[in-house]
Amino acid sequence: MSANAFGDLLPRLGERFALAQTRPVNGRVRRIRGLLVYASLEGAGIGEICYLRDPVSGRRVAAEVIGFEEENVVLSPIGELQGLSTRSEVIATGSAQGVAVGDALLGRVISPLGDWLDGRAAPAPGSLRHYPVHAEPPAPLSRQLIEQPLALGVRAIDGLNTVARGQRVGLFGEAGVGKSSLLSAIVRGSSAEIVVLGLVGERGREVRELLDVQLGADARQRTVCVVSTSDRPAIERARAAMVATSVAEYFRDQGRDVLLLVDSLTRFARAQREIGLAAGEPPTRRGYPPSLFAALPRLLERAGPGGASGGTITAIYTVLTEGDGMLDPVAEEARAILDGHIVLSADLARRDHFPAIDILASRSRLMENVANAEHRRDAGKMRELMARYRDVELLLQVGEYREGSDAATDEAIHKRAEVEAFLRQSRDDHSAFEDTLKQLREVVQ
Repeated sequence: MSANAFGDLLPRLGERFALAQTRPVNGRVRRIRGLLVYASLEGAGIGEICYLRDPVSGRRVAAEVIGFEEENVVLSPIGELQGLSTRSEVIATGSAQGVAVGDALLGRVISPLGDWLDGRAAPAPGSLRHYPVHAEPPAPLSRQLIEQPLALGVRAIDGLNTVARGQRVGLFGEAGVGKSSLLSAIVRGSSAEIVVLGLVGERGREVRELLDVQLGADARQRTVCVVSTSDRPAIERARAAMVATSVAEYFRDQGRDVLLLVDSLTRFARAQREIGLAAGEPPTRRGYPPSLFAALPRLLERAGPGGASGGTITAIYTVLTEGDGMLDPVAEEARAILDGHIVLSADLARRDHFPAIDILASRSRLMENVANAEHRRDAGKMRELMARYRDVELLLQVGEYREGSDAATDEAIHKRAEVEAFLRQSRDDHSAFEDTLKQLREVVQ
């Protein structure tokens, strides 16, 4: 990122950040090792944003305090290190990072640092306000009860894994099974008033394709997108998920129903691993440092229903699994914290079955709270049909099953084509919630 971009960054993060450009030097860089900067700086606190300025090259970089080592403060730069040296000055801002929020963000694309990435003019200064990036989740007993479903426009989810307003769900799958495509279909078909999309460590070529092609103009108008591509520093990639959550919190506090999509939680975890290991933390399972397992619940608990405002954040986090997902610590932690999981099948993806959702492996923990008795009965019946067919699928392939052996299994075999037709859905097909329930009833009757 250019020096001018960083010069413009601090005023956008709040008035106290602007003061950093006029404050006297607080300290100096002692050494730079790998991704971290060690500096002499009195009175700095964890999470505080500082300003690194090299008097020779003119390079200016924002950095966050992430730890201490003896007499030195450990800083993680939010940007590239080129141009910095041991002559660089350190200026404390006295504040943690914030994000500019407001209705002017709708339809816009920003970086975790507050830069406008869509090439359009920045909104008027008075149209935005400051919100903290590091925030506490609502108090447990202040949260509203979850009582209403949220239609996502995808039959396999709305009918059989119904998501509630304020629920947090994990979308688990291997690489290439259609997680991003499913997210774009959810954005277009969702009934949420506001959508916040956090792209963490995304491939640069896919960002514009997702926003301009897969989402479409109508969905873009109610979507705020926070983007940090895979080439950005680790702290910026990790910050993308936090900034997206902060934006969602602002709209929830305004009493709105927000759909927060983070793609992906795995890349957030990998960025946290990079930061933690560079800071000297010991590696644990799969090389992840202990700080990650504290950061995950802090991030995920911020979503969900709010307090008296009546707003909600319904959150969907994609999680990359490799082989047996139960052996992956990030997937295991996410399953334990979230309110449900949607599992994508590589086998279904290979058969061009979209969405490639493994219904029998997926479960919404809050569906019982928001679905009526008839809906629950129909969904249970379809799950039973699918389970019975799976039990005899191999026997059918080798010609060993005889019709008439079991009436319930015969029904599952006869209705297999109808079940498949219900579960298959093109990316541009958005099913209204009532239409989904009607089709589900027709299949199982």
